[in-house]
Amino acid sequence: MANEIQKIEVIEVNVNERYSEADFWRKLGRSARQAGREVVEKALWLYYAMQRPETPAWAKRTIIGALVYFLLPFDPVADLAPLVGFTDDLSVLLVAVSTVVAYITPAVKEQARQKANEWFGEP
Repeated sequence: MANEIQKIEVIEVNVNERYSEADFWRKLGRSARQAGREVVEKALWLYYAMQRPETPAWAKRTIIGALVYFLLPFDPVADLAPLVGFTDDLSVLLVAVSTVVAYITPAVKEQARQKANEWFGEP
């Protein structure tokens, strides 16, 4: 068991070198309007689910992987392209959401909705 914990810690340290909360909030804030409410809410669902202590390490790694993809400065589909620029980001976020759906609680969704409302207004 101790070896597994050490392996998880190493994975998290390596992933955290590419993922930071500051980068997440910077990209989300900078591209929220262009990405659209759906992309933003899904990213926030994952972010807030990852913050929960009840979310297991495997799910957090899945979430971090999706958020790292979202934060990448280069994309197979350029984020600047109108209408299709964030489709790849949304696809990756939706795969992560479907993988960790059990940890995206109503409270997580509400927290994400409130944050999205700050940026987009009431739907």
